[in-house]
Amino acid sequence: MVKVIGVKFLNGNRTYYFSPGNNKIKLNDFVIVETERGLQFGQAVTEVEQVDEKNVFLPLKDVIRVATESDKQMNDKNISDASKALKYAVKLVETEKLDMKLYEASYTFDKKKLIFKFIADERVDFRELARLLAAKYKTRIELRQIGVRDKAKEIGGLGPCGRPLCCSEFLTNFDSVSINMAKNQGIALNPTKINGACGRLLCCLGYEDNVYTEYKKDLPKIGELVTYEGKTGRVFELNVLKKSYKLKTDDEEEIEVTAGSNGSNK
Repeated sequence: MVKVIGVKFLNGNRTYYFSPGNNKIKLNDFVIVETERGLQFGQAVTEVEQVDEKNVFLPLKDVIRVATESDKQMNDKNISDASKALKYAVKLVETEKLDMKLYEASYTFDKKKLIFKFIADERVDFRELARLLAAKYKTRIELRQIGVRDKAKEIGGLGPCGRPLCCSEFLTNFDSVSINMAKNQGIALNPTKINGACGRLLCCLGYEDNVYTEYKKDLPKIGELVTYEGKTGRVFELNVLKKSYKLKTDDEEEIEVTAGSNGSNK
């Protein structure tokens, strides 16, 4: 077991775990933590707790201290300065005619790095943009390209199911999702039904796809002729999860058949 505390950062919905060390941290306290990008200002969203080492990535980074009033004022100034930097950078992008959309800027707490996040359909040569920004702000510039799914993960929101987005709650990787998964599950190919908040296919289409594929092995295909209890009909409907299908005979009689019963393909 290892002692941890959960922390969230500005504009982020994901919880990161840190070692609290000897700091006395309470729920909702603001803290200064060490990250791979430098010092960051965050907020404790859990109490200090013991968790299994298998559930966290080791070694854990440290909580440096509980934030002071001076730290909070510094963070507020960083947010204000980053907002101004974003507006300036957007103008530079227009001047340089770069095919990219900047949507967020943030300083590390110690202001040793200014990070810009952007979306672009293709790779962008932003070297000149980075040079101009570094000359303006006299700090290290990082331009990070992310996909629309990554943006949804960071911003969060509600999916069509009414629950928080899976990507912002628990998904750590984006597995491949295809339109064939929707077809396989008999879902109407309506973009408003099968696309998520990011505009891409719903990640959850992949959750049960293998179950549908497995269950369908015991079912005939739509349009097949099947004989059941001496009557022959054509399959016009499948209920995959019930493992049943419906036949329509030549005299328009509808018959529901459970997979594994005495139905035979013609």
